[in-house]
Amino acid sequence: MKTVICPGSFDPITNGHLNIIERSSALFDNVIVAVLYNPAKQNFCFSPEERAELIRRCTKHLPNVKVEVDSGLLAEFARRHDAVAVVKGLRAMSDFEYEFQQAQLNKKLNNNLETIFITTKSENTYLSSSVVKQICELGGDISDFVPEEVRDDIVKRIKRGVN
Repeated sequence: MKTVICPGSFDPITNGHLNIIERSSALFDNVIVAVLYNPAKQNFCFSPEERAELIRRCTKHLPNVKVEVDSGLLAEFARRHDAVAVVKGLRAMSDFEYEFQQAQLNKKLNNNLETIFITTKSENTYLSSSVVKQICELGGDISDFVPEEVRDDIVKRIKRGVN
């Protein structure tokens, strides 16, 4: 049984995230979506537990996917869960540079951990949680960008800050 980790901050989950999770679910026995703390990111709209719950609602159709929250190192999280790999979605070459560095660091911290890159579907190349938040804050329709199961929750939370 091969377990992989799909890590991220997921604030909020997008259709791009969900696509990578679904494709990972089809390839591997067990997928753990890890909602992780990222010190480089600030101003979260949702708490880690809220983000995990949104992801659970979007992935309930995937029996081999579970969602967990963690604030430590990804390499250690993977070791604790006997994961063989980290799965990362790539939108553009700029993603690759950063993710390649992270993969090398994770390999140094956990020599048994591989990183697998999955390219996003072309319709998601421009999609990020930050873009979704900006569109929503300005009153735009995010229906095409986030899973239907959580769209209303995202809109309610993000538009609350708009006067």
